[in-house]
Amino acid sequence: MRRNAEVKNQKVKEDTILQVNDLAVHFEGQEPFTPKSRRSVVRAVDGVSFSIRKGEVLGLVGESGCGKSTVSKAILRIIPPTTGKVLFEGRNLCALEERELRPLRRRIQMIFQDPYASLNPSMTVYQTIAELLKIHRIGERRERKDRINEMLRVVDLDPEYADRYPHEFSGGQRQRISIARALVVNPEFLVADEPVSALDVSVQAQIINLLQDLQERFSLTYLFISHDLSVVRHISNRVAIMYLGRIVEIADTNTLFEDPLHPYSKALLSAVPIPDPELEKGRKRIILSGEVPSPYDIPRGCRFNTRCWKKMDVCFEKEPELREVKEGHSAACHLYG
Repeated sequence: MRRNAEVKNQKVKEDTILQVNDLAVHFEGQEPFTPKSRRSVVRAVDGVSFSIRKGEVLGLVGESGCGKSTVSKAILRIIPPTTGKVLFEGRNLCALEERELRPLRRRIQMIFQDPYASLNPSMTVYQTIAELLKIHRIGERRERKDRINEMLRVVDLDPEYADRYPHEFSGGQRQRISIARALVVNPEFLVADEPVSALDVSVQAQIINLLQDLQERFSLTYLFISHDLSVVRHISNRVAIMYLGRIVEIADTNTLFEDPLHPYSKALLSAVPIPDPELEKGRKRIILSGEVPSPYDIPRGCRFNTRCWKKMDVCFEKEPELREVKEGHSAACHLYG
């Protein structure tokens, strides 16, 4: 991947564009292999808080099923939050009616994980992108066509492809179409939900580089969700690590990768390959024992206590709060209490 050091190391603005406060998303469901009469609550997201400053990329990382995508959908109100607040430039999105929310949806767009599922197979590229312009009542027909052609060029696609259908494109091209659709209404904030995980490795680097270029060109802010730590390190200014519905650590990218605090973060980062063979050879992997607990039955105390090799008595009694341990570096762990 081409590393864009200028974008990654630029001084980001201190003003916050998005503030998530104690966000929770709970679902009623039936735990597998239990009687139908027994209903349970799935705590998919369970008290998540973070902020994103204008012009930065916050990477949200964690194992599959930890609640990353649910956070992204709750921010956009695709899934209704159970409790908590999502403040976009000070306005609580969770408290707005649909008519009040619509103007803000133009400013907040999403790039979905699977370009095969996120595009309507019965609509041409032009129809797919134009639909968003119609919803937000942007431009007349001629203006819309010019805008769509411009966006296709921006994502390195020929405008002549506008009359083709999704099945005529490769996976990477479809994701470029999805990015063009998100950008066509001129948003300020993009939620990228694992935008490269469904693509071939050779194509992933192209899409990541494109997203970096677009961020610089249009002054965008990203919430970048992924389980691939190497991708997150490449594109993010700061990284938040999730485990079983909660954020356990958050810091700027270099600090987190060089000096992780939470045992779960240390285990995750120990699995990331190092390009230097000598360093890689002498490095010790941290292998976690056990399985991730069921979201139907979250452990009492610290939810990582079933797998942690540094657990103490207090870890089974009290859930640690996410608090600042060092300047700009927060962790939810009793080791730093």
